[in-house]
Amino acid sequence: MKKMVIAHSPDADDIFMYYAIKFGWVGENNIQFENIALDIETLNVEALNGTYDISAISFGLYPHIRNDYALLRTAVSFGQGYGPKLIRKKDTVLKKRFKVALSGKYTTNALLFRIAYPDAKIVYMNFLEIEQAVLDGSVDAGVLIHESILGYDESLEVERELWDVWCELSGGELPLPLGGMAIRRSLPLTSAIMYENLLTKAVQIARDHKTNLSKMLMERSLVRIDAPTLEKYLELYANDESITLNETQYKAIELLFELGYKHGFFDAQINPKDFMIPLEYTELRNS
Repeated sequence: MKKMVIAHSPDADDIFMYYAIKFGWVGENNIQFENIALDIETLNVEALNGTYDISAISFGLYPHIRNDYALLRTAVSFGQGYGPKLIRKKDTVLKKRFKVALSGKYTTNALLFRIAYPDAKIVYMNFLEIEQAVLDGSVDAGVLIHESILGYDESLEVERELWDVWCELSGGELPLPLGGMAIRRSLPLTSAIMYENLLTKAVQIARDHKTNLSKMLMERSLVRIDAPTLEKYLELYANDESITLNETQYKAIELLFELGYKHGFFDAQINPKDFMIPLEYTELRNS
C-alpha cells in the first residue's frame, strides 16, 4: 500500500478540512494517508525545501515555489471583513520603527505588514508566542493569526486590522487570500488530479457533516478551542467558500501576487490559474 503524507497546520480550520480523510470518510484504494501538523511558517519553509508532496502553505509563499508545486483549488482560507490583527498594549503609541512580532517571513500577513510598515523592526516567532511577547514587552506589537484573533488579553487592543491594510491596497472589493494547499509537480498528473479531487471531496464532506465532525474533534481534543469558538472560527476560515476556488477568489490571489511583485517580494508577476493542475486532462485522455 502506498503511503501519502499530507502536511497541514494544527489550527482548527486545517484540522477540520483534513479529518474526513483521517477518519476514513474519504479514501482511495491502495493508498494509506498520513498527516503531519506543523505551524504554518514551518510548512512554508518545508515547501521551499520540497519536503512534502502535499502541503498547506501561505498564499504569500506560493510565487517562491511555483516551479516545484502546483496550487490546489481546495482547502483554502480567505478573510472577508476580518483577518490577522496588529495588536499592542492599551494606552501605548507605536513609533515609526516599532518592534513587532510576526508569525513568519513567508506568511501572507507578513507580506501585507511589510508593505504597510516598511520601517518596522520585525521579529519572527511561533504564532502561539506572539501575544505573550507583547504582554511582557519584548516587542511593541504583534500580528495575531488563527484562533488567537478571537480572544486575547484584556490589556491588549487592536492597532490595525490587516483586513483594512488589504482593503487599502486592493480597493476593498476582494476577499483576503490567506492560506491554501500545494502539490508537488513531479507527481504523475493522473495521481495529482486524484489527490486534488479527494481533498476537495474531504472538504465538502466536512462541511456537509460539520456538526458531527466538530463534535468528534472536540471529544478527541484535536483542537485548541472550545465548542462555541470552534463554531465561529470554522465559519471564518473553513466555510463553504473553502471547498473550491471561485472567480472572485482567483482575482484576489492574482492581486496579492501582483502587489508582492510590485513591492519587490516576488521575482515575477504570475496568474494563479496558470499554476493549477489541469483537471480536464483525465476527461481529454479518456475521450
